[in-house]
Amino acid sequence: MKPIKAGLLGIGTVGAGTFQVLRRNQEEIRRRAGRGIEVSMVAARNLERARDIVLDAGAAGQCEVVNDPFAVVDNPDIDIVVELIGGYDLARELVLRAIANGKHVVTANKALLAQHGNEIFAAAQEKGVMVAFEAAVAGGIPIIKALREGLAANRIESVAGIINGTTNFILSEMRDKGLDFATVLKQAQELGYAEADPTFDIEGVDAAHKLTIMAAIAFGIPMQFGGAHVEGISRLQAVDIRYAEELGYRIKLLGITRRSSVDGGEGIELRVHPTLIPAARLIANVEGAMNAVLVKADAVGTTLYYGKGAGAEPTASSVIADLVDVTRSATVDPYSRVPHLAFHPSELADLPILPMDDISTSYYLRVHVQDQLGVMADLTRILAEAGISIDAVLQKQPGDKARTDIVIITHQTREKYVNAAILKIESLAAIVGQVVRIRLESLG
Repeated sequence: MKPIKAGLLGIGTVGAGTFQVLRRNQEEIRRRAGRGIEVSMVAARNLERARDIVLDAGAAGQCEVVNDPFAVVDNPDIDIVVELIGGYDLARELVLRAIANGKHVVTANKALLAQHGNEIFAAAQEKGVMVAFEAAVAGGIPIIKALREGLAANRIESVAGIINGTTNFILSEMRDKGLDFATVLKQAQELGYAEADPTFDIEGVDAAHKLTIMAAIAFGIPMQFGGAHVEGISRLQAVDIRYAEELGYRIKLLGITRRSSVDGGEGIELRVHPTLIPAARLIANVEGAMNAVLVKADAVGTTLYYGKGAGAEPTASSVIADLVDVTRSATVDPYSRVPHLAFHPSELADLPILPMDDISTSYYLRVHVQDQLGVMADLTRILAEAGISIDAVLQKQPGDKARTDIVIITHQTREKYVNAAILKIESLAAIVGQVVRIRLESLG
């Protein structure tokens, strides 16, 4: 059968990996897809580098290299457009133009889908083409396929994931070596784990993009990135990582989404923030730049997906898996294909994203206080008045004998009650500075 023709938009780290793996494993891929998959056109800013990659892969003369991405999406001979340029505006324009031209799309662009996915999927549905995006979440881990297809028999209750390798590397190093955030961030940049501008990673935005996509598939809801609570790790202190360890916990930047009932109604939690996890949990022991996603569902129970969340070939693995899927399904009636968000568009639920005040979890509270009589009694009284019960207490003197750190682990309670209690605690005369609050999930 005639090979399917793919056009590559961008040939950076992931694009180069995709091109090379496709060439290296072309026979295996042909056997799986039922026909060959060839990259016949590449758009790149750096033409010389792109031509070198094509040449090194042994594809000189078989793949045209251009600097105009619109030449790829407008080429009638291209069947599938692979978007790997990233960003919002240009990527959106190119993807929508490819769809309008009747081409299938494969993308690794989580930011694009989290922000514009609803528009893109609607356009693809109308045109009868596919948009595949396994590589947009957790690199080489096939979590999109697991949520959308492997768990199709289940009512999914929650998804919790370490889905940003940069922040996980930083937190692992802070815990292992006792270093502060700024020191480890600099190391991460020198090692290539963090960008020169690491804001999207360290402030949780990258993880929130990925979580938005997983939530939409898990619960059959539209993309709702604007409703996500996003909190990064830049203010996290080494002392809290150490105290958490003493109490039997580890701190990870988690993306958490779950069904939740509040005041008789159902909604979806969608939140990214540093989280204490019991050290005995498997996901708490995911270290370095690795990713892991924990899914809880009614029939299968709890499943854990672990692997490399970034890198040229791990991400290329997911891009090519999408190319194989699209190739297999290209001639299938559009209504019989797997829906983009697991549920048919007419069946998407209108569930709201819950405000943080309405979520319920446990909390780590660290209070820096003047070491004087009655402080602990004041703290317990304020918490009791707010209806918050205490699970554990740790008291430490961090070097200044006139002051002490009191760490309190609470039982599960609503965020708004904790917020009210923190305001009262910070008004006490003996309190020095602000209360440090980190949420806690048992993930049992």
